[in-house]
Amino acid sequence: MKRMVLQVLRSYLKDRAVLIITYYVAILLTVILSWLDILGQDLGFMKPENLIYLLILSTFVLSLGLAYDFVRQYKFLMTIYQMSNNVNTDLQEVIGMAAGTTEEQKWTHGALHQQYRAYMDQLNGLQLSQEQQHHFTNQWVHHMKTPVSVIDLHLQETKNSDQLEEMKAALSSIQEENERIRLGLEMMLHTARLDKFEFDLHVQRIALIEMVRQVINEHKKACIHGGIFPKIECEDPLIEIETDEKWMRFILNQLIINAVKYSKLKPGTKQLTIRVECSADGEETIVQVIDTGIGIAAHDLPRVIEPFFTGENGRKGPESTGMGLFLVHQVIQKLGAQIAFDSIEGEGTTVTLRFRSTGIFHEVLKKPIFQ
Repeated sequence: MKRMVLQVLRSYLKDRAVLIITYYVAILLTVILSWLDILGQDLGFMKPENLIYLLILSTFVLSLGLAYDFVRQYKFLMTIYQMSNNVNTDLQEVIGMAAGTTEEQKWTHGALHQQYRAYMDQLNGLQLSQEQQHHFTNQWVHHMKTPVSVIDLHLQETKNSDQLEEMKAALSSIQEENERIRLGLEMMLHTARLDKFEFDLHVQRIALIEMVRQVINEHKKACIHGGIFPKIECEDPLIEIETDEKWMRFILNQLIINAVKYSKLKPGTKQLTIRVECSADGEETIVQVIDTGIGIAAHDLPRVIEPFFTGENGRKGPESTGMGLFLVHQVIQKLGAQIAFDSIEGEGTTVTLRFRSTGIFHEVLKKPIFQ
């Protein structure tokens, strides 16, 4: 603080150097004139005309100093004046504005440039977010058209049918498509809420195994149809973590949906394992979602958290939006946890989540909501 005050004082005096020099030049002239007057009269008093002459001379020196100071600051002052009086000022004018002459003007120039860069970064971020949202909405609508078309087709086929078995099969298929629509709506809703994550956050201790069991039950039919056998591995069934229940359920849902989606593309029976354990030092709770599906190509693995990235697996199945893992990664970061992906193509994928045993209060809630 003291160093900053000295820096500001030094800059303040530097900016007024011209006026200070002008002042001392005027004083010097006064002393010289008084000395000459004393030598001429030998009385120690100045004549009235000499006082007037001294006043004129001091004013002339001050005018020179002010003129010099005005000329060197002219470009910057004109730029600021024009910008402050132009209601339609282009933001780009900040970049082209004249550099300051005094220290204060240099600070103003630097502050405006900093504000401009911060504003442009924020604007670019918002534009990117808006483009992603627009892209996602279009993709989501296109994705939802498939189950709607399938439901409509089944309704038309069974409209005049009197075969009970056909009607049961159609209803079962309609139920599956309806489930896809429900999951799609949930993803859309969570995506919309992600921007206001802090306002929607409710942290509490949750029974992790019970939640995992509930989420697996929600996907029981999909597992049966895909020939997938889910199981939970945990030494302590009462293990708890401190997190937001709704967002944690969203994460598990997305990971299990992905595991089922890419496991059913592989023939034969498959395993889906949810392993929950504490780290050796007790500092972390580790949750692993392990499937034995088609896996992810090595060159696609680093990009699975990018928005709209579907990779080679996206071409094998029509249901990929490229948003599931992106949203999971975003939520995990906001919850103060970590996520890692490990996969071998053709053998399966393991997604590892790491939660601090101390909870997320110190990692997330210590940050101010309004920034």
